[in-house]
Amino acid sequence: MDDFDRDVYSLFGLPFDAVSMAQAVQRVRAAAERRQPCFLSTPNLNFLIACQSDAAFRDSVIHSDLSVADGMPLVWLARLLGTPIRERVTGSGLFESLLDGSADGGEPMSVYFFGGQQGVSGQACQAINAESRGLRCVGFDCPGFGSVEEMSGDEAIGRINASGADFLVVSLGAKKGQAWIERNRGRISVPVISHLGAVVNFAAGTVSRAPVWMQRIGLEWLWRIKEEPALWRRYWQDGRALLAIVFSRLLPHLFWLRLVSAGQTGVGAVRLELNDDHCGVMIAGTITDPVSVELRQALRDAAAQRKAVLVDCSAAARFSPGLLGLLLMLRKRQQACGKPLRFVGVSSRLRRFFRWSGVEYLLD
Repeated sequence: MDDFDRDVYSLFGLPFDAVSMAQAVQRVRAAAERRQPCFLSTPNLNFLIACQSDAAFRDSVIHSDLSVADGMPLVWLARLLGTPIRERVTGSGLFESLLDGSADGGEPMSVYFFGGQQGVSGQACQAINAESRGLRCVGFDCPGFGSVEEMSGDEAIGRINASGADFLVVSLGAKKGQAWIERNRGRISVPVISHLGAVVNFAAGTVSRAPVWMQRIGLEWLWRIKEEPALWRRYWQDGRALLAIVFSRLLPHLFWLRLVSAGQTGVGAVRLELNDDHCGVMIAGTITDPVSVELRQALRDAAAQRKAVLVDCSAAARFSPGLLGLLLMLRKRQQACGKPLRFVGVSSRLRRFFRWSGVEYLLD
């Protein structure tokens, strides 16, 4: 799927695809069947908080091919901001859906575990293969607690590729796992790659998942603390950071949106200008969701030039979460080809909007 065709929205600086669990499972299966690379990220609240101060971690989510909201707080925030992200799509839930059965009763997908505590990935592999289900484990590796570089040796990558797996599940801790994937996915032939930290424990049976009713009402964190008491500190810190975001960004943003929504009814416009050394994208007026086909095509054409891209905001009034999500996709493309993305003509009001939306880093 073309990044500019994705139904993607920015939520405090991270991209999220508006997909259901069934749609996410379908995309993963399709990527595995076609052997098409798919980097799946599953940001939860901890991701969102950590990405506010860690640019490399944030970029790893932006660089993913599918990014789903793994956490009810994210779904609640998205709803308040009017984005169509209506469903929590957890990495563990997606894995369980794949495990429950193949798409059409055909061959099961093959999975390889990389990471996890000593012995746990082996237990997970045995438990999966004990029954004939939608996944079949074809290997595992427990690299220990070394650095990303130490875990990226040719032998480890060779074992992963030799397995012929469809799905590589990485369990190294969120930041290290995302960094390991970013460093090595160009060397890995497994089509679907994702960091799913707790999945290996759930599959092995060393940690149990919360009851469905607790998952639905956003209390899975409480169950996780019961299962893994050391997690209480992380949840406490994330909760405090979430309150800070609510009061410093979300509430001012919602108040501003309420003020301007009555007076802004015009339809936004976009124009593309090609120059010898850069490509200019002029955005005018108020951009609302869903983002138009014309605007998507303009961003696609700008990325295709493989030149520096200058986004002129001098006539822009307001950007929608969908447009911000597509601008993150443009940033992804520009970083991939080593060309800059710059914003010019940004008013003080629009700059505040970027800050409230968590994308002020685009202006750096």
